Amino acid sequence: MTFRSIIFAASSTLALMAGAAFAKDSLTIGLQLEPPHLDPTSAAAGAIDQVLYSNVFEGLTRFMGDGSVVPGLAKSWDISEDGLSYTFHLNSDVTFHDGTTMDADDVKFSLDRARAEDSTNAQKALYADIASVEVIDPATVKLTLSKPNGNMLFNLAWGDAVIVAPESIDDIKTTPVGTGAFKFANWVQGDRITLEKNPDYWGTPAVLNSATFKFISDPTAAFAAVMAEDVDAFSGFPAPENLPQFEADPRFQVLVGSTEGETILSTNNKQAPFDDVRVREALAHAIDRQAIIDGAMFGYGTPIGTHFAPHNPAYKDLTGGSAYDPERAKALLAEAGLADGFETTLHLPPPSYARRGGEIIAAQLAQVGIKAEIINVEWAQWLETVFRGKDFGLTIVSHTEPMDIGIYARPDYYFQYDNAAFQELMTKLNGTTDPDMRMAMMQQAQETIAKDYVNGYLFQLASLGVAKADLQGLWANAPTQATDLTAVSWAE
Repeated sequence: MTFRSIIFAASSTLALMAGAAFAKDSLTIGLQLEPPHLDPTSAAAGAIDQVLYSNVFEGLTRFMGDGSVVPGLAKSWDISEDGLSYTFHLNSDVTFHDGTTMDADDVKFSLDRARAEDSTNAQKALYADIASVEVIDPATVKLTLSKPNGNMLFNLAWGDAVIVAPESIDDIKTTPVGTGAFKFANWVQGDRITLEKNPDYWGTPAVLNSATFKFISDPTAAFAAVMAEDVDAFSGFPAPENLPQFEADPRFQVLVGSTEGETILSTNNKQAPFDDVRVREALAHAIDRQAIIDGAMFGYGTPIGTHFAPHNPAYKDLTGGSAYDPERAKALLAEAGLADGFETTLHLPPPSYARRGGEIIAAQLAQVGIKAEIINVEWAQWLETVFRGKDFGLTIVSHTEPMDIGIYARPDYYFQYDNAAFQELMTKLNGTTDPDMRMAMMQQAQETIAKDYVNGYLFQLASLGVAKADLQGLWANAPTQATDLTAVSWAE
């Protein structure tokens, strides 16, 4: 062999070794919010689903990136003519990450646990119509409903209805064991969560061998991490003012889509003076939605006048009923005996839409005499004080659950709206399958809460993401709060 051949062979070997060493089979993705724990079936925090939905945990049905509901752990189902029974046929050879078999007994355990009287499931009400869960055989399970519920397949796709096992339930908050294409590997609290490919996955295997979720709460730090390529992507990018810079950089792609997130000025309807509809209406007219969208979200967001996503076919534009009109707001406050205004609290969780939007809203409310004391809280505090404790006047939050107007039929929900007629309407809607009738009832529901000014309806949160240019398979839209990595890969 000549000297030149030896050099060429050595160079080729080094090149192959380098290519193998730097093969793109892993991913680091940035998120602004860290989950409080890792059990999606016992908390309202969407940050849990953001990491685990579809990746680690799966349900009988699941959402796709376009919002459609497709088979999950159930490969098919039969629905009785009266709509009262759903028989699910499970995929075969499904195992949990600990090697135990997933079968109908686990489905019964999971759904019975979700709807139990002492359940802490944040969406327990969605499963209240399930009268019984019966194991027919290991691969077949039957749900019997107390009344027809046209949303049942949709409800079962939520992260709150994923299938868990009794063998691993005690440690689920720190060591989640699911059936998904990835399995939990490690959680360094305050920093990152790492997932690894599940080599025994029952379905189409993941392309990536590992994925690390890096938690970066500060928008400036998020921008720096993406620019330095310390992360490969950032889902829910918290600094929309920087997106034009990424769009102009060939290293990156910007993903702009829609979410299910109705961003609202949540109002404690049982706390005086918000128990007076005139005061709630005054709030609505004191808010300049577009100023909030421009100032907090740099133009990304769609104004809403009710709790319903604009991309839903049943959406009705009701923004005109709560148009910015500070003089009208002042008149309503005077009519309610509050001509000199009043003081309240404004609890702001970490997301940029809340912290930035809250500053703008507080200034707008001050112009009509409402003095809102800003209280910045972390998510754990928000869940404890606002969501569970109901100890607040106002707060800003984006409700990212899909088509969740039904929460207004729950008087014990944190904003404490109690309207018997609305509750009856939701009961009828759940029992109706005719598409035209359902659309009419959904629009009636939107009008009811808009006219009651239950909350200040701000905007539909845009899905904003940044990723390296050669990353493919990320969702642009967010039909549920999730970072589904099951089909993500690097372009060759």
